[in-house]
Amino acid sequence: MPPRESRTSRPGPSITDVARHVGLSQQTVSRVANGASNVRPETRDRVLAAMTELGYVPNQAARALRSGTFASIGLIAHRLSRTGESRIAEAVVDGARDVGYTVTLVDVEEPDDERVADAARRLTNQAVDGLIILRAEGTPPEFLFPARIPVVVADSRPSPHYTTVTVDDFGGGALAVDHLLGLGHRTVHHVGGPADSVPGLLRERGWRAALTAAGAPVPAVVRGDWTARSGLEVGTRLAQDPTVTAVWCANDEMAAGVMLSLHRAGRRVPHDVSVVGFDGIELAEVLYPPLTTVNLDFDAVGRHLVAALLAQIPGAPGSGGDEVPPRNQVLPVGLLERESTAPPPLR
Repeated sequence: MPPRESRTSRPGPSITDVARHVGLSQQTVSRVANGASNVRPETRDRVLAAMTELGYVPNQAARALRSGTFASIGLIAHRLSRTGESRIAEAVVDGARDVGYTVTLVDVEEPDDERVADAARRLTNQAVDGLIILRAEGTPPEFLFPARIPVVVADSRPSPHYTTVTVDDFGGGALAVDHLLGLGHRTVHHVGGPADSVPGLLRERGWRAALTAAGAPVPAVVRGDWTARSGLEVGTRLAQDPTVTAVWCANDEMAAGVMLSLHRAGRRVPHDVSVVGFDGIELAEVLYPPLTTVNLDFDAVGRHLVAALLAQIPGAPGSGGDEVPPRNQVLPVGLLERESTAPPPLR
């Protein structure tokens, strides 16, 4: 009877094989495999090319044993079709890549306690070092995520349990109102976001507070759902009111819809009605006329989320090794003045 063929697979190439192939030290190859930044670009390219040629795959489990980290972040998101969520998620991925970390994404249908907790459990079972959660609006600030894993949340509500990163939504609303009142408008109408959106409600409160502080009338809020189509629908109603001379929208896409509705009604922007948006997306710059908007730096939000999480992970880039207490980081916004605002028409 012929001897049975061994079914034991041949071990794959090792880091020693890669080092020998490129004529470099194992330490240099290890730095490339671990995503270290202290490697010359041309050296990194040579090592990565050799890894591909030889079929070498870094052993993440062994790496975790050596460094104490998996170099992986879990990201829980909701409605990535929305501009804000997708831009911040992209910035998180970019920020993680810059320090040699990967990102595993879970998109939840609704950001409530049960779904977010389930997503967190799934991610922590996939060997991640920490969690970043975008828009946990259905999760109360006192909600506790899985123990012993660092968490950072993009949330406007401070929490005693984890670090939050957000932008100054309230201040942005006030900034838009102050700009329009400063041009001479008697009041500012507001196209708000959904009533269950925490950032949208904070922007609305800033709008209301600024009008009240100036002694200006506070019109009723009309609401959209963040889409340009909803802006077109509510803008059609606003365009029929001859007393409306200034409109501030809670995001740029709704502002684009409002501007189209005003155009269709024969009301010129900014000669008859001034319009301001919020977010500072690329679309705003190429509208006609270019949209004045409150600028939100999505890239900065993503970078701060990654940095705040890494600071809590022992052995990660930027970590001091000490326990980091929860804190609420509020990033500033600014006004980009373009051609969609002007003094009100003479009556």
